[in-house]
Amino acid sequence: MGKAGRPVGYQQYTAKQFIDAIPGTGGIITHIANKVGCSWNTARKYIDKHPTVLRAWEDEREVVVDVAEVELIRKVKEGDAWAVKYMLSTIGKHRGFTEQHEVKQSGEVEVTVHVVYEDVD
Repeated sequence: MGKAGRPVGYQQYTAKQFIDAIPGTGGIITHIANKVGCSWNTARKYIDKHPTVLRAWEDEREVVVDVAEVELIRKVKEGDAWAVKYMLSTIGKHRGFTEQHEVKQSGEVEVTVHVVYEDVD
């Protein structure tokens, strides 16, 4: 054992190291870990443990979603049928563009529904 009862080779990281490493990674934990110089598990633990790191990681993931959304819109404007259908069935569903699947069942069916309420800040 090394100092303070930690294993030899143990390295202490800071939340700032992870926050600084996140931009440009797309939120891919392997890329974050490589930039910091730690294992995937260590990077994941810092994301889970430190609210500031989690927020930076979530922000980076949202950037990737924005990029994907721009590309989807580009495909819609180009008239790609798959993109038009996808966008209408997701973003346009409030206008009635939904796919409904009909399920027929003969005989008795027991259904159990569990409702879980979470506080969301």
